[in-house]
Amino acid sequence: MSDQPQPFWKAKTLEAMSESEWESICDGCGRCCLVKLEDEDTGAYYATDVACRLLDTDQCRCRNYSERQSLVPDCVRLTPHEARTIGWLPPTCGYRLLAKGDDLPWWHPLVSGRAETVIEAGISVKGRVHCHEDEIAVEDVIDRIKQWPLAYPKKAKAKPNL
Repeated sequence: MSDQPQPFWKAKTLEAMSESEWESICDGCGRCCLVKLEDEDTGAYYATDVACRLLDTDQCRCRNYSERQSLVPDCVRLTPHEARTIGWLPPTCGYRLLAKGDDLPWWHPLVSGRAETVIEAGISVKGRVHCHEDEIAVEDVIDRIKQWPLAYPKKAKAKPNL
């Protein structure tokens, strides 16, 4: 039996986390910042490789995080409720995983201790974004639908020998 305390994400509910703990659950993959389309008839979601205009595609972080919702009106401020109910969150999302009662995976920076494991596991959008939403005609976005943003990469499922 270990004398080490449990990591906060195992010991606390999403609602009980401090703001800094909550923010650290984001792995910095950028998948939630890709344009998603919803089929109005079926409710199915489709992700594209078109990024929000505020996404820094090299750092996979918002260029103006504190003002994002005023600059991008459809930007969602994620809360525990949204983590449990939003259908377009990627299956790799730390918030979604914890909301389902799962643990954070080996590649998550809080587990691995390295931000680079998100890229190494194929989770990050780095190098995979076609363009930003303000660089493509709205009618052409449908041609940029991709399966990978809403999929769990095979190499991310099993922990490699590190």
